[in-house]
This record gives sequence, structure tokens and C-alpha cells, in this order.
Amino acid sequence: MENNNAGNSDLLKDRHVLIALDESENAKRALLYAADFLGGVPGFRATLLSIIPEPPEDFFGTDKDRQMWIEDQHFKAKEMLDKYRRILIQSGFSEDKVEVLIDVKNCPSVAECILEEQRKLGCCTVIVGRRGISKTEEFMFGSTSSKILHAGKNCAVWVIG
Repeated sequence: MENNNAGNSDLLKDRHVLIALDESENAKRALLYAADFLGGVPGFRATLLSIIPEPPEDFFGTDKDRQMWIEDQHFKAKEMLDKYRRILIQSGFSEDKVEVLIDVKNCPSVAECILEEQRKLGCCTVIVGRRGISKTEEFMFGSTSSKILHAGKNCAVWVIG
């Protein structure tokens, strides 16, 4: 029996995790947990995702105001994700294994947009922070982490509180 390991390295791909982040403390905890748990472990790559829900056309008085708000939100998200990217690299991820993605889009729900990115990127795991809302708020408005947990298909979902 011939042992051909040369072709096996082509078959082994990095496991791709998607870490969905916002400005909340729970999102930061999710990132730190992923850094602690996966940092330095070979075979993983990460995409840090921030979703900026596009405001309705009539939300702002002028299109210029709307554009300025989107640019401001994008700038803040980029600063946050760059900081979180450095944390993952310091934890042992190689620089080429950590990507940053900021998505400004019309979202029926943030959870749906996160899962859409998971499918597009082929991520095996989605990591989110639990948003720390009350049971009443969760009942009335729903929870992004809960929606991802229940609607995620063909992937693991880590909800970090």
C-alpha cells in the first residue's frame, strides 16, 4: 500500500471562523475568548465582521447627512476591528490569517446579514457575544445571538456571554 502524503496538504484547509463584532462589552469578550481559545492553534483563520445597517433613505434630512453618518460608522468600525485584529495576532494568529470585513447593507435583521456572510465565506464557526438584553426586550425584539443560534446551518455557533 502506497502512502501518498504529498496530496494531503492540499486537502487540509484552515478552519475559518467568523467573529461578528459591535461596540458592546459582550462582543469584546467573545473576541477575547476566541483569541484565548484559538490563538496559536494551527489550522485556523478568522474574519472579523462588523455590520452597519444602512439607514432608510428618509431617516436623514439630506443625502449628505446620511453619507456622513455612514462614513462615521465605517470609521469607528474600522478602528475597532483593527484593534481586535491586533489582539488576535498577539494571541498567536498569523497576520495573513486575520481579515477584517465591514459591511454596510440593508439588513432585515443583523443576524440574517451575519449568516449571509458566513455562507458566502464558507465559515465553519460563527462567534458572537450575547447582547445582554433583558428577557422582556428579547421577547419583544428578538436577540441577534439567539437568531443566529437557531437559524445557523452547517456551522457551529459560539455565543459568549
